[in-house]
Amino acid sequence: MARPFRFGVNLLTLESAEAWRAKCRHAEQLGYDVLLTPDHLGNPAPFPALATAAEATERPRLGTFVLNAGFWNPALLAREVATCDALTNGRLELGLGAGYVKAEHDSAGLPFGSPRERVDHLVHTVAELQRLLTDSEHRPRPVQSPRPPLLLGGNGDRLLRLAARHADIAAFTGAVQAPGKPQGALELISPEALEERVGAFRRFAAEAGRAEGADEPGEAIELNYLIQMAGPSADRRAKVRELSGYAPGLTEDQMLEHPALLLGDAKEMAEQLRAHRKRFGFSYFTVLEHNMEALAPVIEELHGS
Repeated sequence: MARPFRFGVNLLTLESAEAWRAKCRHAEQLGYDVLLTPDHLGNPAPFPALATAAEATERPRLGTFVLNAGFWNPALLAREVATCDALTNGRLELGLGAGYVKAEHDSAGLPFGSPRERVDHLVHTVAELQRLLTDSEHRPRPVQSPRPPLLLGGNGDRLLRLAARHADIAAFTGAVQAPGKPQGALELISPEALEERVGAFRRFAAEAGRAEGADEPGEAIELNYLIQMAGPSADRRAKVRELSGYAPGLTEDQMLEHPALLLGDAKEMAEQLRAHRKRFGFSYFTVLEHNMEALAPVIEELHGS
């Protein structure tokens, strides 16, 4: 049995308190399962935004997508997570990543470090959160037991191994640092390379003993992918030609197969997501706020499947 689809929207802008509440209620009405906030300078602060979203809605879960571990001290983060889980009545999902935008670290006066150092800090953060949030003496206490669900996002082996050992949800970026561009500028990898990354994750999950009861190694862990563009398109090939600058090494056919792009009418987009679930194992898809309306008819098309 394939895991049922789940859909999240990453909400990026805050105009006013009432506008934020209205946007969250609208996302709930459109059928989104998870309301998410990123952790970039210039976007709303994640935890107060999620607590407010919980007050305005009833059904969706609330998540970070994803926190930049380099911005956070683990003990202080554990306090934020436990508080937010309590204020959302146990609806929190915690997403964490190693961080990739150097300019934000510079603006905040925080060290950026090497990729290895950033992943080291994420590994330490995950271990400390696990220790603190599952400690019955820790105050405040989260509502969910043993802790809120953990999403870990990335592409490299160390991050995928970490997700295979500890995550409830593994989020695949499907992108790498663009050669010769500022740190944080990404470009898409091919669908074949993405498939290889999913295969590596499944091997790591099997090695970690996380595959018991699953038909395929690693399927006990939910797999997520962030759709970069979604919307109707009468000519899908013409559209991908417009977007070729984001994936200079990919052919038109590869871009049409890529889960980062979702193009066509609602039925066509639904079929694309079914194909991605079958090929890659992705069942939890996220869109950015500007694609929220475009995905809504696809959610309706795939409801319950």
